[in-house]
Amino acid sequence: MTRSRAQDPNVCGVTAAIAVIDGKWKTSLLWLLESGPHRPGELRRRLPGLSEKVLTQALREMESDGLVHRAVYDVLPPKTEYSLTDFGRDLAAALGPLSDWGHRRLELLTETRPAS
Repeated sequence: MTRSRAQDPNVCGVTAAIAVIDGKWKTSLLWLLESGPHRPGELRRRLPGLSEKVLTQALREMESDGLVHRAVYDVLPPKTEYSLTDFGRDLAAALGPLSDWGHRRLELLTETRPAS
């Protein structure tokens, strides 16, 4: 899905929402930031396998979409923190029921799979 779908007024709301969270790491970043502000290094430590380049790209896109706020502190060494905006918290709350549905689906798949 292209990022332009997130801004196309002619798509349905679900498509626009999915375009904003599309990708391997954005929902994980959203859940982590829901607990409070985090520095980029903290986020990378909490998500093994996430490269610095991909983290930076995801956070920039999330900032551009109004989901996260980037605070840069004028100290040495430089300090940057990311936190959810009100809009980002709204999205996290909206994704809660979808997450519950996904867990129920996974349980159902586990129950219906034949034993190997």
